[in-house]
Amino acid sequence: MLTLGIESSCDDTAAAVLQDDSTLLSSVLTSQDQIHTRFGGVVPELASRCHLESIVPVVNESLKRAKITISDIDLIAVTQGPGLIGSLLVGFSYAKALSYISKIPFVGVDHMAGHILSVFLEEDKPEFPFIALVVSGGTSSIYRADTFTKFTLLGRTRDDAAGEAFDKVAKLLGFPYPGGPVISHEAQSGDNEAIQFPRSWLEKGSLDFSFSGLKTSVLNHCNREKQKNNPLQLADICASFQEAAVEVLVEKTLLAASQQSIQNIVLGGGVSSNPRLRQLMERRCSEDGKKLHIPRPSYCTDNGAMIAIAGVHSHRENSEFSYDLDVYSRSAL
Repeated sequence: MLTLGIESSCDDTAAAVLQDDSTLLSSVLTSQDQIHTRFGGVVPELASRCHLESIVPVVNESLKRAKITISDIDLIAVTQGPGLIGSLLVGFSYAKALSYISKIPFVGVDHMAGHILSVFLEEDKPEFPFIALVVSGGTSSIYRADTFTKFTLLGRTRDDAAGEAFDKVAKLLGFPYPGGPVISHEAQSGDNEAIQFPRSWLEKGSLDFSFSGLKTSVLNHCNREKQKNNPLQLADICASFQEAAVEVLVEKTLLAASQQSIQNIVLGGGVSSNPRLRQLMERRCSEDGKKLHIPRPSYCTDNGAMIAIAGVHSHRENSEFSYDLDVYSRSAL
């Protein structure tokens, strides 16, 4: 079975061809970072226009690299939500049109399901049930995954997502967009104990996140240093901020695993590419006797392969499809 996966939820246009549910034949992505950098963040209107320009070339290139044609495809899987409505509509409308013309069934995929299941693109696959931490610019959530299609939300951010906090802190420090990778790079030469930024644990036993207070603490620290005419120690600020954010992400994930009596933990989403998050999660899982599964960075960021694998399992459970389906901005998971 060959599945074409299409992703256009935000500012990356991606497509991939997956054979069965394990063999990736191609994965193509075009980024809009250069376009949005000058604005300090994603501009929805520009993002959707860029998707319109990229969707056909990206899909065609994915088919070319897989050495097949559209007539060889058995299923089209496409991101249905959550995300920017204008961006989602480009990929979703294209997938429906391609399905209708080619008479190939299609399935709408929840973006969060794609991130949760992206780990199954690796050889080392987790056993169910597992705890999944999904962290990106749009979400910070903890799920319990019992099957390929059954997910239970255990905790989520109450304000800024982790990736959003990284980008906002980077902006106030004068770094370009996207800011997460820049902060991670700067933090490598900094002292993560130099500044004691707060950790937001919320209520006892809570698995929710809150990063707005941490972001404000960084802003206040910078303002105090400027009032004293002290130069900002950017590396130390980045390292201390990153440590505060990562520590909460790790500890709450382990708390979820303890509460649910689950041994397997999975990371997903763009922020799970962060080296410090991976390092600390690996250490804490080892200390607590948990088994950790992390996809390679290219599977953590938005990609067509994760949509394809989620679509395969969704289609196996329910093969019916309708052209009346529409996109959604918020996840139902």
